[in-house]
Amino acid sequence: MTHQINKVKPQRPITLIQNPKSGHCHKVSLFMALNAIPFITVEPDMASGEHKSERFSVLNVFKQVPVITDGDITLADSNAILVYLIHAYADSDYWLGKDAEEKARIQRWLSVSAGELAKGPAAARLEYVFGATVHVPTVLATSATLLENMEVYLSNSTSIFLVGNHVTAADIAMYSYMAHAPEGGISLEKYPYITEWLNAIESLNGFVPMPSSDIAPARN
Repeated sequence: MTHQINKVKPQRPITLIQNPKSGHCHKVSLFMALNAIPFITVEPDMASGEHKSERFSVLNVFKQVPVITDGDITLADSNAILVYLIHAYADSDYWLGKDAEEKARIQRWLSVSAGELAKGPAAARLEYVFGATVHVPTVLATSATLLENMEVYLSNSTSIFLVGNHVTAADIAMYSYMAHAPEGGISLEKYPYITEWLNAIESLNGFVPMPSSDIAPARN
């Protein structure tokens, strides 16, 4: 499946500081891959807590990945980075919406990615993949509500994508953690429209997957 690619490129490859198994990081690398934006990756020693060091806080005061450096610009937060890359190296009307309504609808999904998705399927995966402690009942309830609402939304849409008739930042923001929800025990088997949407993203020219972890026993 084709999509629009802008020909503007950075003077030097962008540096992406990442954890390759982080969905937040993957959305950044996925967007750059889809748009043929040259980049290199650096992986801090997450196990030793390198990203929590005072030295790392110079890059991101919240001591989290992803972080990018583009020349003398350093940015953190996956959605903020996505917006920057779109404005700097892509067609913002294409990826972020061409009018007020479309921009608002795309922003809504960016908010969902940082809200319900992060607190639901992404949090469930944190427990299994990274050994984090989460409040399982809340995580499962949040995941169920998100999946049910997203399935209804897609079933009522005339497009395979979340906003409009082509891929946008909304799809990129939502893809990674939704695709890897089963690694947190969140099964997608009952959600054919979500599965069809995931397949559409994976069919885009230049798509790169996030490294897989073991599928966890289904909890929904």
